[in-house]
Amino acid sequence: MTTQSDLLTRLAPLLKAECAAEAHSAGLDAADLEQSVWVRLLSERRAGEPVARLAAAVRAEVQAALRRARREVLYDPTAEAAPAPGRRTAPGAQGSYGADGVEQAVLAAESRRELRAAIRRLPGRCPRLISALLSGHDPTYREIAGKLGMSQGSLGPVRSRCLGCLRRMLMAEIAAP
Repeated sequence: MTTQSDLLTRLAPLLKAECAAEAHSAGLDAADLEQSVWVRLLSERRAGEPVARLAAAVRAEVQAALRRARREVLYDPTAEAAPAPGRRTAPGAQGSYGADGVEQAVLAAESRRELRAAIRRLPGRCPRLISALLSGHDPTYREIAGKLGMSQGSLGPVRSRCLGCLRRMLMAEIAAP
């Protein structure tokens, strides 16, 4: 039977490599990720293959960091304008609108409306697929495939064809006066 100390010594290089590989995608420091994974592993103390538990813990910590980053609100005490309705910012947070910001917000909203209108004009199952991909709750390919009744493996190729069709449609509209 392996002692706890031997196990930690054996897993340390693997954990360091896994964290170095995964940290950048989540915008984390590799050492911070490594520390979080050690805390998770040592606090759970579940039975099972240590290497598999280590890989699962790294993935879980990366996913948790990505979820936290999506909810994070950056604060800018120098900004005074209130955020636009539906924005996830606190008063004074970055992204609040100043004098020129209102115009930019209106233009961005108009661009989003035009994009959504173009998506609705796509053929076949493209409107549902692209709308699902643009969904605010960031669904996985598995969730989208289940919702649309498609195989998960066909989502990528269909998405590529739909985006190509959308690109051609928008280019034709831009070229036409």
